Amino acid sequence: MYERLPEPAGDEILQVASAFREDLRPEKLDLGIGVYRDASGNTPVMQAIKAAERDLVSTETSKAYLGFSGDERFNRQLLRLVLGDQVSERTCAVQTPGGGGAVRLIAEFVRAAAPEASVWIGTPTWINHRPIMDHVGLTVRQYDYLDRERQVVSFDQMMSALAEATRGDIVLLQGCCHNPSGADLSTEQWSEVAELAEKSGFVPFIDLAYQGFGDGLDLDARSVRVIAARVPELFVAVSCSKNFGVYRDRVGCAALMGRSAREAERAKATLASLARVNYSFPPSHGAAAVRTVLEDQELEASWREELEQMRQRLFSSRVSLASALRNKTHSDRFEFLVAQRGMFSLLGITSRQVQELRHRFAIFMPTEGRINVAGLRETSIDRLADALGTVIEGTWR
Repeated sequence: MYERLPEPAGDEILQVASAFREDLRPEKLDLGIGVYRDASGNTPVMQAIKAAERDLVSTETSKAYLGFSGDERFNRQLLRLVLGDQVSERTCAVQTPGGGGAVRLIAEFVRAAAPEASVWIGTPTWINHRPIMDHVGLTVRQYDYLDRERQVVSFDQMMSALAEATRGDIVLLQGCCHNPSGADLSTEQWSEVAELAEKSGFVPFIDLAYQGFGDGLDLDARSVRVIAARVPELFVAVSCSKNFGVYRDRVGCAALMGRSAREAERAKATLASLARVNYSFPPSHGAAAVRTVLEDQELEASWREELEQMRQRLFSSRVSLASALRNKTHSDRFEFLVAQRGMFSLLGITSRQVQELRHRFAIFMPTEGRINVAGLRETSIDRLADALGTVIEGTWR
């Protein structure tokens, strides 16, 4: 049996991480794997989460299963955080193993509810979006999302492509801090997407993985809220990995909006039944910690303050790197770094230049030239700028 298995495609992000670990150079710099790091290079446990975990240890009385929908109090808090005043009887959520689990569960839902639907995916996008849709067996169509020359959203081309989406099709969008580009839609552009969805009847599917890392918690949720105010049906995959720092606890939810409370209730039951034949029950601990933070006024205030500090650090690193590159290259080629948001940006360099950065300067990133801005420390910004300027100028052979 096993000898018939095809050779699995490798995950480049993990391959970069492995190469980084094996490199013995002390000055090596990891800009690959997508986790937040502080100024010391650590991925910390947030203070509010740590306090919530201490509370759980002292008060938890059972390890019995939750229902297939997970922690319902957690679900309600996530809906509040994401949808704000758009929460209604038409909205619901089920807890999932991370944001990736939410994307997969929603894809399974689409396959069950509308197997003939096409799923429109932007290029570029998160590395796992297309494989999930393909594996579920959905038809995938693509639209151009990024103007790679200017590193901004190619909005006209995107909207021209999406004008071909028909009623019942699914359009996958990233709510903020686009991975891998960092280029986001403006509020006005989200309104135009909502208008097109309302007119043509396609169903928006928003992947919200970085709320709070862009312009702030509420501003980063404007994508979902603008869309929810206009369309009858909506899917949202929510991740708590980044903004609560609970990566390994796999915390997220699959949220949806239906045309009526009855439709939403039936859709939630369908999500729960799909979870049953997938992983059955979601893990409890991480979601309970997040829910504890969001239900406690002091803990939520502490979490918001720490999250804002993380957001400011990301933006400060962007500004510093753009300035250093301006000085090194004597051009404004990298000014897009300041306009973009979140942890990621594409540098717009060739795969050969990426390899040169790795072999000559011990700077690691995926072949497409995506960097994790959070991987930068104050002391490494100038070194990255010098190395990048060198390979662009072609002075290393």
